[in-house]
Amino acid sequence: MPRISDRQRIAQDIRDKISSGEYAPGDKLPSLREMTAHYGVSAEPVRSALLILQAEGLIEGHQGKGTYVADPKS
Repeated sequence: MPRISDRQRIAQDIRDKISSGEYAPGDKLPSLREMTAHYGVSAEPVRSALLILQAEGLIEGHQGKGTYVADPKS
């Protein structure tokens, strides 16, 4: 069984939290520092996971303000 990469594991965890409603549209995601501590990884896999989710349209990054769950209606 292939090992899932940290970025894929993090992206899937955030996807699951969005689909379960734990993170609702408009909610701010934890900071990069908080996520690195939570997942026990360096910043790079967290950034990669966020880029994947941004490309999928699930989250939006706002420079200097943070990362938010995207509103699927907009």
